[in-house]
Amino acid sequence: MTAGNTKIASDQYDRRTMDWYIDKFMQLLMFVCGISAIIFIISIFVFITIEGLDFVIHDLDIGEFFTSQYWSPSDEDDPEYGILALIAGTASVTGLAMVVAIPFALGTAIYIGEFSTGKKRESLKVLVELLAAIPSVVWGFIGLSIMNPLIIKVFDVPVGLNVLNAGIILGLMAAPIMTSIAEDALKAVPDSYREAAEAMGATRWQVIFKVVLPAAKNGLLGAVLLGVGRGFGETMAVLMATGHSVNIPHSIFDSVRALTATIAAELGETAVGSPHYGVLFTIGIFLFLITFLINLTADLVVRGVRKG
Repeated sequence: MTAGNTKIASDQYDRRTMDWYIDKFMQLLMFVCGISAIIFIISIFVFITIEGLDFVIHDLDIGEFFTSQYWSPSDEDDPEYGILALIAGTASVTGLAMVVAIPFALGTAIYIGEFSTGKKRESLKVLVELLAAIPSVVWGFIGLSIMNPLIIKVFDVPVGLNVLNAGIILGLMAAPIMTSIAEDALKAVPDSYREAAEAMGATRWQVIFKVVLPAAKNGLLGAVLLGVGRGFGETMAVLMATGHSVNIPHSIFDSVRALTATIAAELGETAVGSPHYGVLFTIGIFLFLITFLINLTADLVVRGVRKG
């Protein structure tokens, strides 16, 4: 072997060695990035559990906590820690938000995925992503300064900060992420399904309602569940639009208070280590578990995993 061939072989070996090290480094980097998300989530859960553990062990009455509608943890003589009204407020706002969001999200996803093409489709997708990027405090200001007087004027009610206001705002907030997931689910349906239905004489709408939507139902249900998770965990917009009143709602015009808003409003006013401080972190544990179960269910549904 000549000296030139030896140099070429040596250079090739050095490049292969360098590529091998780069490949291993990138694998390690991706592993660290992936595992860090899990570590952060576990760390957050451990933190809120440690902060609320003393209250759970010494002061928590599970019966009162989940069934009482009286919330007055700052009362020095007779503090009460019932979150039933807070759960009812959160559930009512989230439920109305889904009533608002699902038609908008599903309709937009169907139009983007099945009817629009080219630049129109790309522009609409960008606009949907921009809506999802609007800060929650901005939505809260819309609810406070625009929706509040509008609801008072249209429905002739004394207060416009209520379930209706928060439900509309939260529905508009959840719709973009639901649209993105739903559009991906529709796009995942094979074109052969559409072509087979059209070959049998089905109209465009029949193809969508009889073929595409049933085939994408797991992904669409996952989109709805993710929207529920977003609504259940929203804080600032709900705090500004609900009226922040501890109350079990009997109509959409009643003011309520959400679990997340309670934590945001009261945590800064409590003494560290006090029962009031502990019960707020206990609510945080409850919220963490609920949102975790919702997102886990959504992920399983999207993957097509069915129980039983």
